[in-house]
Amino acid sequence: MIKNYKWLFLVALAFTACNNDDDVVADPNSVDGKPLTAGTADFTKYVALGNSLTAGFSDNALFIEGQKGSYPNLLAQKFALVGGGEFKIPYMNDNVGGLLLGGNQIQGTRLFFNGTGPVNVPGTPSTEITNVLSGPFNNMGIPGAKSFHLVANGYGSAAGVLSGQANPYYVRFASNSTANVLADAVAQNPTFFSLWIGNNDVLSYATSGGTGVNQLGNLNPASYGGNDITDPNVFSNVFNTLVNGLTANGAKGVVGNIPDVTSAPFFTTVPTNPIPGLPAASAGQLNTLFGAVNQICAATGQPARFQTLVADDGNASTTEANPLLIADESLADLSGPITSALTPVLGPTTATFVGNLYGRTRHASNAAASRDYILLSARAVIGSTTASAPAPFNTVGVSFPMQDNTTLTATETAEVKTATTAFNASIASIASAKGLALVDANSILNQVANGGITKDGFKVTSIYVTGGGFSLDGIHPSPRGYGLITNEFLKSINATYGSNFKGYNFGDFRILYPASL
Repeated sequence: MIKNYKWLFLVALAFTACNNDDDVVADPNSVDGKPLTAGTADFTKYVALGNSLTAGFSDNALFIEGQKGSYPNLLAQKFALVGGGEFKIPYMNDNVGGLLLGGNQIQGTRLFFNGTGPVNVPGTPSTEITNVLSGPFNNMGIPGAKSFHLVANGYGSAAGVLSGQANPYYVRFASNSTANVLADAVAQNPTFFSLWIGNNDVLSYATSGGTGVNQLGNLNPASYGGNDITDPNVFSNVFNTLVNGLTANGAKGVVGNIPDVTSAPFFTTVPTNPIPGLPAASAGQLNTLFGAVNQICAATGQPARFQTLVADDGNASTTEANPLLIADESLADLSGPITSALTPVLGPTTATFVGNLYGRTRHASNAAASRDYILLSARAVIGSTTASAPAPFNTVGVSFPMQDNTTLTATETAEVKTATTAFNASIASIASAKGLALVDANSILNQVANGGITKDGFKVTSIYVTGGGFSLDGIHPSPRGYGLITNEFLKSINATYGSNFKGYNFGDFRILYPASL
């Protein structure tokens, strides 16, 4: 009998040991299976600063579901698993999008894909910006904000909206009409922050087709126009001010750098050569005229500006692709030489018109070293006729040049890239000095644009409408795109602070928002 008890005791010990081993269960919320930890970060009070990318802007509007899918809100849901507190968002009134000021609509409704193309959802905005919300709010993303706007007093004053001195989105939740975004954020005493700002400091120039000014050397943002590129020294000083303010009480955080704007489908969807083969007579007339201008270019020491256009050969299986005719203000003005050379042939009136029309005009280039970008917003005018010129000079993109606000020329693209590089150098330097996590959004979105990123059986690319990375405005992320960005923020936070958050599954996010939400 004693032997039996001894045997049962040994079995019990073995069974207990097995149970102890089996009790070690992988944590489904951690990336490594170990118990979830915040590491050295404290997520008790998380505040997010930035622009439309932080707010959750999508499909050319801000609306409730987009705000819920913003990367800060997705981060906050993860932070809540390790003690993160409430994350308040200044929600819009509806899922229609758009804004009212004094009952008058000042921002349009969101886009949806109707099977053919993007169109605005029906309905009227119900978000009146003068109905100020009771804050403070954790998501302080301000659509349209540039870096220096976050430290500008009065950026939330309704009186300054129509003049462009204030921002309608900030008006809704600013602590008062003279406040600034940084001060409102710091007043919340955050323990952790995210800061992703600077995109609009180059983006507004790019999306306007370079109609602003490159403000290199201008250290006074008060004199900037809405589409100007911010001086890199101004950006560096402002970014440093923002980070110093946010870390003054010991808060840790994560910052994102600036993506190359040309990784977005707003710039890459429309090719530089979308013009089909022309009728033989039209192609012949234009080739004669453009050939004459090329000869004038050579005589004045300028490179040729025009290609030989292809005529429609009548073969349905053949695709003839002619380049777009674009205006380029960086070219030497040859209106005088063109007028002089063509006056004996066309007469003074027509020759003067042609000289002025083509003096700074050329065919668009898709060469890697001199790539032009045709804006998504330009699709509607390509091939249309303009009242600004008589036939046969009135077909936009064929015989009448695409105007400056429809294209980002190679010269303008170089200006944007130079500024972006300078901004990103400042962001990296300041983040390193403060020991902050850094998200290389530039590299990530370049991957999306060049082959895509695959995860969970889904591939995210920058292909317009179907790629899954971008919304219908061609600039802001789709729901899945915001999921991808969130995961990259989590990776950087994990690497810097020793946390082990697991990212989101791409399958949890739709590609585009439907018409009805």
